[in-house]
Amino acid sequence: MVPADYDFHLFDLDGTLVDAEWSYTRSVFDRVGDRLGRRFSDREAYVLWHGLGGARGDTLREIGVDPTAFWPAFHDVEDPIARAEATALHDDAARLLDHLDDVGGPTGLVTHCQRFLADPVLDRLDLDGRFDAVVCCTDETGWKPDPDPIELAMAELGVDPGTQRGYYVGDGESDVGAAWNAGLDAVHVERVGHEDRGRCVLGDRRVTRLDELLDAT
Repeated sequence: MVPADYDFHLFDLDGTLVDAEWSYTRSVFDRVGDRLGRRFSDREAYVLWHGLGGARGDTLREIGVDPTAFWPAFHDVEDPIARAEATALHDDAARLLDHLDDVGGPTGLVTHCQRFLADPVLDRLDLDGRFDAVVCCTDETGWKPDPDPIELAMAELGVDPGTQRGYYVGDGESDVGAAWNAGLDAVHVERVGHEDRGRCVLGDRRVTRLDELLDAT
């Protein structure tokens, strides 16, 4: 599969197109830990940030943390400007996005990153004009792997998956599940490695760099 074979293109944001510096991630979990009265180890912070354990709610419960207490604290301590300054666009993602300018077809984002965090990141990286739809998951839109946020993005793009071909690219199991549940092809980009993840994530196409999608193999 190559982008030129498709009518529209959908992407996850964090871990797929962009990533934050570890020092920022560590500082966030330090502040969350202060609020919750427990320290998060480097491994716990790393696994939760990248969603390596699957659904983050399940991972939190496994380590004895109540998700209903964690998420409000997590979002309260995040600094949108600091996060934007600590976030960089992957070079392979930049190359693919440039290629899509030539390929054509509407392009969208569907991300668990909240709007107050996503907007400064997109602005700082000059990505705010690159997407025709941006859906930030909430309790109202639904959360991946549910298809609802993907379907909302497709509605905003004005595309019909019944008659037009599309795909969704993400770095987690929930991204693949959301794509398949919405009737799209799924691309999984493995940013951390199978050994670190502890499992292999399937997909219609599996890559370690997004510019691999420019090759038909």
